Amino acid sequence: MYGLRTESEFDAAHFLTDYHGKCENLHGHRWRVVAYLEVDELQREGTCKDMVVDFGEFKGALRALTERLDHHFLVEEGSLSPDTLACLDREGFTLFTVPFRVTAENLARWFFDCLAELGLPVSQVDVYETPANCAIYRR
Repeated sequence: MYGLRTESEFDAAHFLTDYHGKCENLHGHRWRVVAYLEVDELQREGTCKDMVVDFGEFKGALRALTERLDHHFLVEEGSLSPDTLACLDREGFTLFTVPFRVTAENLARWFFDCLAELGLPVSQVDVYETPANCAIYRR
């Protein structure tokens, strides 16, 4: 088995809906995303011969995803009232709305799925909310 690993970071705010504790309030993280690729055999031909994939392609794909979220307010679809959304928009806040509760676990799955859709042989994604705490999604 052969593998690659890369990571990227982004800053974003979120809150947890239907949660009773500190995380129900708006707060932010310096999120760290670590992604792993895995293949049984290396490529046999072309410019990527004897590679899993080109590191540049892998790093670029992950960085493009983290850039989409960087300095955004991550919001679960339907968790804020239309009035609140309109107010945030008027005030110039940049929201990134997702169809799931904004947990590290769900973000790990989101990153995994996005990388897989790009055709990368992703095997695992770790999403760190803090330097010591991460959620893992693997196939």
